[in-house]
Amino acid sequence: MTTPPEHAEALGRILELVIVVSDDLTRTLSAQGLTDARAHLLWELHHRGPSTQRMLADALRVSPRNITGLVDALVATGYVTREPHPTDRRATLVTFTEHGAATTAAMERDQQVFANILFDGMPDDRLAALMEGLDDVLARLKAHGLTVDATREATDPGTEDGR
Repeated sequence: MTTPPEHAEALGRILELVIVVSDDLTRTLSAQGLTDARAHLLWELHHRGPSTQRMLADALRVSPRNITGLVDALVATGYVTREPHPTDRRATLVTFTEHGAATTAAMERDQQVFANILFDGMPDDRLAALMEGLDDVLARLKAHGLTVDATREATDPGTEDGR
């Protein structure tokens, strides 16, 4: 099967974008002493509020053992604490420290700044066309079983990077 040149060019641009965004994210997280998996846990906690490790494991689709390692690392670096659950003596809640809350608030601000860098000044019709095109690409990937969940499941769930 021959690939039309415009398909190869479009894929090349998508891959370039993925690399640029991934490298920037990795650099930013590394400067804060975070891995992708730890940042993902912080982001979930930011949106959910204090949560049990079981809830976080389910949200990140990782094993309880994996979550324990992630939370241990975040406790050791001052991002979160474990607090007694108010109604369940057997459970603990993972809760932000001031440092963790400030970090995720900064992450959210940085995300908004990055969105503005990417899209400010882009005409509405062009942004809408971009969104429609991305929706089409994502739908095609999903139709072929390539989803965020499938790619996460393909990584080793026994490691911290297995998110």
